[in-house]
Amino acid sequence: MPRTAAPRWVFLRERGMGASILVAAISSAFGVILVSVTGYLAAILRSDPYIGDSETLAFVLSFLTVILVGVAVYVAGIVTANTFATVIAGRTRQIALLRLIGASARAQRQEVARQGLVVGVIGAFAGLVLGTGVAALGVAIGTEVLGLDGVSYRVVTGELVVPAVIVALTTWVAAWAGSRRVLTVTPMQALGGAVEATREQVARRTGRNIAAVVLFVIGGALLAAGVALGLVSPLGVVVAFGGGILSFTGIALGATLVMPPVLRLIGRLFGGSVTARLAAENALRYPERSSRMAIGVVMGVTLVTMFAVAIESTKAVLTASAGGELPSEMAAVLDTFAAVMMVLVAVSAVIAAVGLVNLLTLGVVQRRRELGLLRALGLTAPQVRKVVLLEAAHLTIAALATGLVLGVAYGWAGAQSLLGSVPGDPSLPPGPTFVWPAVPLIPVLVVVGATAALTLIAAVVPTRLATRVAPVEALAE
Repeated sequence: MPRTAAPRWVFLRERGMGASILVAAISSAFGVILVSVTGYLAAILRSDPYIGDSETLAFVLSFLTVILVGVAVYVAGIVTANTFATVIAGRTRQIALLRLIGASARAQRQEVARQGLVVGVIGAFAGLVLGTGVAALGVAIGTEVLGLDGVSYRVVTGELVVPAVIVALTTWVAAWAGSRRVLTVTPMQALGGAVEATREQVARRTGRNIAAVVLFVIGGALLAAGVALGLVSPLGVVVAFGGGILSFTGIALGATLVMPPVLRLIGRLFGGSVTARLAAENALRYPERSSRMAIGVVMGVTLVTMFAVAIESTKAVLTASAGGELPSEMAAVLDTFAAVMMVLVAVSAVIAAVGLVNLLTLGVVQRRRELGLLRALGLTAPQVRKVVLLEAAHLTIAALATGLVLGVAYGWAGAQSLLGSVPGDPSLPPGPTFVWPAVPLIPVLVVVGATAALTLIAAVVPTRLATRVAPVEALAE
């Protein structure tokens, strides 16, 4: 191998790249497994003489597959874009030095996009291999356990490449989107280290802020239209789903507008000690960094809460429609469907969790000078560790609160748009039904507990890194 080839791949050793590969691999494997499961279920249905020709079931299976794979890829894309944006912030000095010697910002951004494509291809291929293996094992076990010897299904098909290609391309696009800050790096910044946008700089990004507001307004209008259409037809859920995607994209794009007020409110709960005030101020001083860390958790909590609320609300409406008690067979089917859906949605939450751990670690690594200065000013190692832990808790609690509110709202909108035309009470004349949002206690407690555990786990590596920073060494960088 030529010696010049080594530097082109050295970027894979940077912090953040391994997590991005993991995110792409999980997304790709999830897509491959879902496509295989859908195909296997379709083969089982085709072998049934009574429902084998049902086009409705085939459509429902395909629709659910597209939605779930799309959600996973969507979450992975935002997590990857945020990761690359954080990596670029850490490369500010290097990029500025290259600008100083004549390199163009566009060429450097193209290089970052190339790195994103490489990361996406590696992760997608790994996920394709892993997902195919898991799918083949699952089909073999399912056939044996269920005694479906008459069902013929070939796992390895060309369709499995589709989710892998989508993940690779999404990672590439996400890296390009996350690297937009390369265009704003000036040669003078070669004198500094990692540089994040301040509150004033974020406020001046009117174009991005306007785009976020427009997406949110359009998405909100579609959500309302879906709810209204749902009063006469279950197809309102399709319109509402599109509105949910657009409105949440607006929230993710405008996270620097949404999260700071929540962070400021949560910061007041931590008291007035030095470490608590430092943690709260760190979260607010650079809203872009804090928002990138928080939005992944917001997505994960929103998704899990949304499906839990939608399923629980659906059960409540069907129970009322059945006269107060569901038949045992229908209740079992709904509970099984709810369990399966929650497991599938949890994959997207895992992707978001990987993003949080990765961004927290990157944040501490890139703030070595700042942490070294705190040590030089008199803070002890335990105090620095407490600052990092409180900052992680601050971000996670704010993200949890935001995600729970959004999840309940989106879950209600989904249930209302789907079941608004279903009679809610057989004793009343037929007419539109108002679906009250039913919030299941156990899933919400699980979400809160898992988020708390995630905060502790995610803060382990950053807090260890923070206490290893020697003041003189950090300030010399």
